[in-house]
Amino acid sequence: MHVLVLGAGQLARMMSLAGAPLNIHISAFDVVSGQIIHPLTQEVQGHGLENAIQQADVITAEFEHIPHDILHQCEQSGKLLPGAQAIKTGGDRRVEKALLDQAGVKNAKYFVINTRDDFDSAIRHVGIPMVLKSALGGYDGKGQWRLKSTADADKIWPEMQQCIEASDNQAIVAEEFVPFDREVSLVGARGKNGEWAVYPLSENIHTDGVLSLSTSIDAQALQQQAKTMFEAVANTLNYVGVLALEFFDVQGQLLVNEIAPRVHNSGHWTQQGADTCQFENHLRAVCGLPLGSTKLIRPTCMVNILGEDTLPSEILATEGCHIHWYGKEKRSGRKMGHINVSADYYAELERIICSLADVLSADAFPAVHQFASQHK
Repeated sequence: MHVLVLGAGQLARMMSLAGAPLNIHISAFDVVSGQIIHPLTQEVQGHGLENAIQQADVITAEFEHIPHDILHQCEQSGKLLPGAQAIKTGGDRRVEKALLDQAGVKNAKYFVINTRDDFDSAIRHVGIPMVLKSALGGYDGKGQWRLKSTADADKIWPEMQQCIEASDNQAIVAEEFVPFDREVSLVGARGKNGEWAVYPLSENIHTDGVLSLSTSIDAQALQQQAKTMFEAVANTLNYVGVLALEFFDVQGQLLVNEIAPRVHNSGHWTQQGADTCQFENHLRAVCGLPLGSTKLIRPTCMVNILGEDTLPSEILATEGCHIHWYGKEKRSGRKMGHINVSADYYAELERIICSLADVLSADAFPAVHQFASQHK
């Protein structure tokens, strides 16, 4: 089986590693250069989308911001899973919000802004404080603003207007500010036959809008809420593959913040913590194979490595720690890899994470130090 991944980053890399034992061959298509890339060696294996499509049995994606002409061409081949509409949903907050409403899934009150008059209407409809996000693009904290008082509207509107006018079909989505207790996410998979399975919820800590630490948790009441929402969204999209839902936990009630139609950063812990990791289950789903068990085999957390290309040797000497490098050139803030930390029970996992604060710098790994300060 040959799977073509749209995108040539670390998620394609990890799909390749997961697919090898199943005899699933992965190649990656760089949507910017038009080159067909080996996801591990980054060697160029060919050129052109048409050639890449012809060589593939299945086409999937590692990110949602893919040019629509590429998605259309792949859809026309009958090989693209999940479908183009599902991928577009993750790349356009307007479409995403409409989907959540259609699926009957709770999410924050919102209003779409195209003009200054819309902005004023959003303030009346959504209320202040509010969060403002670009409809297209914008991730890891980029393309976002906060409005805390009407007096600041005139100050931030020029930036918002510039964002809207910078590209075709751009807009701003205003959302009510949700005073949440914590952020959690659910990663699950749905097969071609409608079979679906979800992993345990993850509790997430972000730093400057970027996921820093994600920990599997046992929260049965929240898990049931999340499962119901996952099923509703996945069925509405007739989804095939791995899908992630990000939530705000508001006093035990979940609100969907975003969806991601792909394998997800907060599911990286499944490589060491679950019976079948998210990357293998995505490939199983799109290739028409039975889904693997999503059962938690041991409590695990994932620590993102941002902007660092080396780690203290003590990490490898720490029981339960596994390093996953992405083979990238070092750049400030860039996702360079991650550390999965596992233990036999949650108290031991907490102890190990706290011990990492003694060897990892607070500047590079603030979430680890935040976790340690909360669990002393």
